[in-house]
Amino acid sequence: MVVAENDGHAVVLIREFNPKTDRVSVEQVERSCEVCPTGEYSLHADLLGDPVCRVRNSPAYLMLVAEMVVTADRDETREIVGMIRGCIKTVTCGRKLCRKTNCPPEPRPVFTKLAYILGLRVSPSHRRKKIGLKLVCRMEDWFRDNGAEYSYIATDATNKPSVNLFTEKCGYSKFRNPSVLVHPVFAHRLHINQQVTIIKLSCYDAEIIYRHTFSTTEFFPRDIDSVLKNNLNLGTFIALPKDCPYAMSWVGSERFLSDSPDSWAIMSVWNCNDVFKLEVKGASWLKKGFVKTTRVLDQVFPFLNLPSLPQIFNPFGLHLLYGLGGEGPSYLKLAKALFGYAHNLAKKGKCGVVATEVSSQDPLKSVIPHWKVLSFTDLWCIKRLDEDYSDGYVGDWRKSQPGVSFFLDPREF
Repeated sequence: MVVAENDGHAVVLIREFNPKTDRVSVEQVERSCEVCPTGEYSLHADLLGDPVCRVRNSPAYLMLVAEMVVTADRDETREIVGMIRGCIKTVTCGRKLCRKTNCPPEPRPVFTKLAYILGLRVSPSHRRKKIGLKLVCRMEDWFRDNGAEYSYIATDATNKPSVNLFTEKCGYSKFRNPSVLVHPVFAHRLHINQQVTIIKLSCYDAEIIYRHTFSTTEFFPRDIDSVLKNNLNLGTFIALPKDCPYAMSWVGSERFLSDSPDSWAIMSVWNCNDVFKLEVKGASWLKKGFVKTTRVLDQVFPFLNLPSLPQIFNPFGLHLLYGLGGEGPSYLKLAKALFGYAHNLAKKGKCGVVATEVSSQDPLKSVIPHWKVLSFTDLWCIKRLDEDYSDGYVGDWRKSQPGVSFFLDPREF
């Protein structure tokens, strides 16, 4: 895919990313986009030499670059000035009731082919030349060619330039406002309720339970089996009351679902630590010293359970919690125990933070430990590209009301 567009005295080429020749230039653009005004923090992402890593695990993906070609006196110069990433998958966008003779109506998922745009960057020296718009339009062409019905993006709700580009120039509408919950990994382990038993499930059992529990939940990926079998998935864990018979002897997902306990909770962990590293830049030496001091004190006196900050001013990794759900009056208590288990797993993996993303209406938001200073509100914007994929039961997904929860796909975080 190579498309040339005249931009004054230069030509902008929109073409597919070439990992053999473009990697260094793309990394330079990424670094130039992280520069913030003096005194402000900026979050640097090190993609560990793989610019496609954030979409590589999706069923279908593409990365495009914008290359500025300038010709003068028979001399030609080429410079990569922007890039964009996109991926496509099939997800649940709603539910329908299936009526069978002599049986109560049964909810069934309605699927749609959904595209996702992420990693849009334009070099600061080449902004306001509609390069970002050209990249988005070209990516949307690829989405349509591959049958996507909707396209969506996620951005920090306070990022006005990004929000304006998509809502005012690209035809996207504001869709959902989930909360990104981030918690530092302390130097000490978190205490887990002794009345809770946590069991690691096989991929088979995890898939059966997820499809039974979440198949009609927004954004649930139809290829959940591929997610669970991915090498980056560290496991799926179920929390049960200690006196539950299944806590003493696990009998498999089918038996569990046919006679489930009053309360249970489930969670999966994704290892972003092996995909990218994060680093907060722009901090003073005083603040760096404070962070280091909290860490040292926590390591020396772990029995005090002091809250300590990870070395966020150096490269750090994260574990992502997804697929959080469950049932029963003790569900939230069990979910909190799963979080403690995930924290300790991240400590063992030498990660700096654990994170998850939940709907603003999800009761998990009130019980999953997180630091407000590290957490933020996300904004998802959506656009309809075609009307020929879903079966028509949902209508226009853009106009639907948000559910209590959604399924977070770790491949797109």
